[in-house]
Amino acid sequence: MTMTNLVYDKIHFRHDLKWSVSLRPAEDGGVLFCVACVIEMMETEDIASVRKSFALSNIIGVMKSSPGTLRELLRQDHRVALHFIATLLVMLQTMEDPVTLEKVDQVLVQLLLELQNELSFHLVLDEIHKQLSNQQSMKPCLPTFNFLGNLVKAVPNVARSLVTQYVPLLDQLCSALLYPDEALKTSVVYVWLQLLGAAGDTAAQSLPIAIRDRVCVQLLQTFANASSALLIKNCVGLLWHLVQVGEAVSVLMNSPGSQMMCDENQDILANNSQALIQNQEQQPTDQCLLPLLLKKVLLSGDEMLQLTSAKCIAAILVHTPREYSTFFIKADTAGFLFDRLACSSSEMLLWCVYSCLVLLTEDTLFFSQCHSVYGIEYLVRSLKEALQMTSLEVPKQGFVLLTEILESRQPPSVHLFPSGSGFVAVSEAVVAGVSSPCLLVAAQAASAGASLFRLNHQSRPVQFKELEALIKAITERFSELLVPSPAHWRKTRNMRRSNHSGQIFRSERFLVQALVCFQAACRLAEQCASDPVLMENPFTAPNKKNKDENSLESLCQCLLHCCDSVWMPTVLRMCEQAPNAQILQYVYSILSSQFALLPSLMPAFATKLASSGFFRLALEHKGLFCSGNRNPDLNASCCSLLQKLSMCLLFQSDSTFGSSHDFEEVKNLLQCNLPSLCFHLSDWPSLLCEYQEPRTTQYCVVIVLYLALQHGDRLLPDQTVFSSVVWLLQSVQEQGSCALPRSVLRSALYLLAVTQDKSPNLDGVPLNYISKALSSCQSFSSLYFHHPALLHFICRYPELSEKFGALLLEMWLTMQAQHTDEDQTLADMQEKAEKTDRHGDQRQVEEQDTETMELLTLTEKYPNIILTLLDMVSSREAALAERVLGVLEVVLNSQRRCITDLCANLRPALLQELQRIGVENMAHGLGHGLAAPVNSLPLLLKLLCVIQTSDPPSPPLYCNMEGVHFKLLYHVSSIVGMLKPTNTESLLPALNYLYCCLSLSPAHSTDRAVSMLLSNSRLMDQLQAVISSSSALSPPSPSACPPSSLLCCSHLLLSSLITLQRVHSTQVHKSISWSLDTAVQRILLQKRNTNNLLLVSYLRLLEVLLDVDLASAVVCVSTSPGLVGPRPLGVEDGALYPLGTRGALFLLTTLSGLLLQKHEFLVRASVNCLSSLLGFLKRRTPATAKYVVCQPWLRFLLYCLLSSGESCPLHPAILRLITVLLQYNSTVVLWEPDLLHVVETVEKRGVKELSQEAAQALRLLLIQIQSSVSLPSKEHKLRVRKMMEALEPQTSVESCNPSLSSNILCVGDVSICLSDFTLKTR
Repeated sequence: MTMTNLVYDKIHFRHDLKWSVSLRPAEDGGVLFCVACVIEMMETEDIASVRKSFALSNIIGVMKSSPGTLRELLRQDHRVALHFIATLLVMLQTMEDPVTLEKVDQVLVQLLLELQNELSFHLVLDEIHKQLSNQQSMKPCLPTFNFLGNLVKAVPNVARSLVTQYVPLLDQLCSALLYPDEALKTSVVYVWLQLLGAAGDTAAQSLPIAIRDRVCVQLLQTFANASSALLIKNCVGLLWHLVQVGEAVSVLMNSPGSQMMCDENQDILANNSQALIQNQEQQPTDQCLLPLLLKKVLLSGDEMLQLTSAKCIAAILVHTPREYSTFFIKADTAGFLFDRLACSSSEMLLWCVYSCLVLLTEDTLFFSQCHSVYGIEYLVRSLKEALQMTSLEVPKQGFVLLTEILESRQPPSVHLFPSGSGFVAVSEAVVAGVSSPCLLVAAQAASAGASLFRLNHQSRPVQFKELEALIKAITERFSELLVPSPAHWRKTRNMRRSNHSGQIFRSERFLVQALVCFQAACRLAEQCASDPVLMENPFTAPNKKNKDENSLESLCQCLLHCCDSVWMPTVLRMCEQAPNAQILQYVYSILSSQFALLPSLMPAFATKLASSGFFRLALEHKGLFCSGNRNPDLNASCCSLLQKLSMCLLFQSDSTFGSSHDFEEVKNLLQCNLPSLCFHLSDWPSLLCEYQEPRTTQYCVVIVLYLALQHGDRLLPDQTVFSSVVWLLQSVQEQGSCALPRSVLRSALYLLAVTQDKSPNLDGVPLNYISKALSSCQSFSSLYFHHPALLHFICRYPELSEKFGALLLEMWLTMQAQHTDEDQTLADMQEKAEKTDRHGDQRQVEEQDTETMELLTLTEKYPNIILTLLDMVSSREAALAERVLGVLEVVLNSQRRCITDLCANLRPALLQELQRIGVENMAHGLGHGLAAPVNSLPLLLKLLCVIQTSDPPSPPLYCNMEGVHFKLLYHVSSIVGMLKPTNTESLLPALNYLYCCLSLSPAHSTDRAVSMLLSNSRLMDQLQAVISSSSALSPPSPSACPPSSLLCCSHLLLSSLITLQRVHSTQVHKSISWSLDTAVQRILLQKRNTNNLLLVSYLRLLEVLLDVDLASAVVCVSTSPGLVGPRPLGVEDGALYPLGTRGALFLLTTLSGLLLQKHEFLVRASVNCLSSLLGFLKRRTPATAKYVVCQPWLRFLLYCLLSSGESCPLHPAILRLITVLLQYNSTVVLWEPDLLHVVETVEKRGVKELSQEAAQALRLLLIQIQSSVSLPSKEHKLRVRKMMEALEPQTSVESCNPSLSSNILCVGDVSICLSDFTLKTR
């Protein structure tokens, strides 16, 4: 509307110009405004209301366009201002035009706002009070009430004045509420609404009690009978302000509900409000009215009213929830609140409804009337929607409500989730909450998850898969948790105190709630494991139970995996800089509960905990937080973990720990003393060194130190542990008690052994106390533990080694070691448990090798141990003695620097044992064999062979025939004569030893040895018995024939005796009969059924006999017509007797066939035997020798050998065979292709690539070629000569290996001297 001049022309001329003002410059079409004209216009009754309304509109325009103009005009005389205000107030009573009344209201409010004069305000309030007092009816006062409400809203100071100075006016406002007109009530309620809402609700606090109580009562009555939407809205708004005051709430809730709602309010209710009214009419008269009214508002379609109603309910319950919640629950308000959750998407309304329901859950009536069962579905649905909203407080409050509902106040007979679908829905909502980007929401969702893990909430069957999904969802959030570095922690510590919404605070809060949830999950798993009904899903097919993901086992594995891989590392990192007792209490409780979930995986889990330092961690936290009876829950959790961890480690550490009594003893010891062990680790040495009774605390410390150290956790320095344990053992005995509990003594021994390296040597007194302590135990085996340190500790001190050394070594060799891989993960242990038993033997061999090598190290450090081992060979049971022999064999074959000294110590001891055996059997009767079986004799003889092999005697030692070597030879040969022929176990190593002695001894020192052996008739009889028992081609039974190894050894010994007897011309007292026919027949006809080594021994014996022309004083060779032919013998057969021509051809054919075998010794023995045979033939009948070397089948043999591969022509035995054939002028060897093929192969391979023996054999062949072969050209001669020159460095005397002849090779049970099978050079 365009503003015009505000002057009344008829009267304006009378007014002073000071009451006029031009609002715009004249050139811009200025507007003249006269306040005096306006006042007179308002006072004059003759002026139409339209003109007055127009003028008021212009005044409003002036105050908006030119603020302060009207105020400046009226300030000239305050009486004019008051008069103008009074005039307008009168108009509120007299005007009937609603438009004009509205303008008057606006002008009054704006004018008073501009004036801001206390006098004006008091004038207004006084005038209103006067008008209300003079009115017979309240209906004309409606505009006044409207104005008053607008004024209080616009000027809050008016509310303070009204409350403090105009109590009568307030009383009149209360009375106005009794007027039946709803419009008036609406206006009056509006006044009260603005009055109590002014200045931050301070007016409500300052309201006189009587007035406030009257307002409460009148408001309830008005609210109950309200029918208009505006009145209901104002009533609800006023109610919101009143419920902020506790006293007003008391009045509102204690007012009787006799005034029911009228029928006219039905239009504003929801569709089902008619049923509500009928229900309310049936309520008793003392029913509280307010909950019904608020419930009515909840049913309305106005979301703002619903919000305010929910806020009112929350405000009422906040004051005294236990007193008033019953009224709301009985009024079924909870059900209507749940209904709001189902159909509202307002963030504020959802938050308020959540808050109301949270307060209602504090009353058990809420659960007993099954409101939680009714609303859980609506709650879950609303939570899923709330998580999509922008406000994070809404889902957070929703999860608070879910947590309260899931708490254990539900009646036992009522289940929230009778079916799996309901539980799945709640679980999915919690998982979604845990996955919320806000950690505070996730923390509250985790809290709800902890309540969800209660046993009474589980459906049937239990939804283990959903529970597992929840645990995994929480675990995935751990990567987002802030784990500050130490420097960052110091910088943010002050920030954390001042800003609790920071990331660190949110991380800690989530961590705490997550730990509570995880603890609840572990508790649920334990409860399900103890109930078969809950443990298995009856609806799972039997063949799928082990693979079912929805199973208790799957949940337990998930818990253990998450705990091991994510939870514990994260929590411990967060607690490194600032340990938190509450968090640690949950941590140790969770770890403790794991031991009851998957017992099969606990050994690996316990080992990992111990090796990761959890002993130290738990003990340090006990000392830090639990001393002085502080934090008893943390102390209990730590003790529970330490006890279960200790018992698990003890049970798996070593099967020799002791009986069940020992485990119970340790369990009780830990259970009684761990709670009081709240000391810092630095105080433990003084604790161990104190004289105190009882000593159970000290014993507990010893066991804990033992278990921790066993897994690499050194709680104290080694020197401190060593000295403290020594002092403890000493002090206990000094006080008169030397019998410590076996478990404590075993732990103390372990600590002493493992910490000895960094500790000084013990003198006599401490050693005496230790010895007494160990002797106090009835069985040393119960103190034994499988650890190398124990060996070194006992053997380090002769006083201990003398008493316990033999027992310790026996335990070491008989007890199976139990090893645990500390670095493997839990998944590796599971995979290992599923492996088949085929790896068991391999692992056992590895363990034995490790144990043997440890003994090897021990013997190097403490040589006297070798004598203890030797004593065990002769005095222990067969199985253990065999094991000891194996150890000694490894020690002797190790070729360490100390081998000579070890053998020097062993030979006298062995000699003494052999002498003892000989004397004992002589006492029982000579000549009848050993009187009784000696179990240790075979092992002693085997050991003697091993010594002979490992440390062959040097020539100077044999020069003195009175030395220990000759004595050993004598006693062994004597014992051989005493043995029964069936005692193969002892005969074999004895004959082996005799053979090795003869073969290894230098030529100048063997004369007396051979003489002594050949003079031993019993020995010769024993050899005759062995050889004779195998002379038959078809023995009656396998038991009647000696083992092939024994016969082989006899042949080798006999061959050495034949050779040495010829060299020294030794006198033979008794010869041995040997059938040449049987030998030739065996190697010719039965070679396929004969052991290769036995064939080798036959060939070696034949070689030696052929070298002496089959005539020796040692062996009397017999023959048969099958070899030499029928008598009378022909010339050739007589010359070749006892072999004969036929026998020579048989033997030559057999040797040719054996040369095609792949057995190394067999090929060598065949070549040597062939050389000896040809030599024998040449000496007896040269024509026969020439004849046999030119046979065509030798040409075929040579072709096969040279065509067998690239390496065959360069084999030393093949080269020697060609040389031998050339020596005897054989025509089967040709330059081309045979000799040329060998030369070309050597040139292709290279001379340097040849072995020393091959080079020597090639050199002899080339020499033979130069002397007996006519080369086709000078070029070939040059090639042979160059090859000879290239071989010169390799075949010189200096380059020959001197140790080759002294080497002994063990093939099975037979020892073979390599010198006997070196290829002949002539």
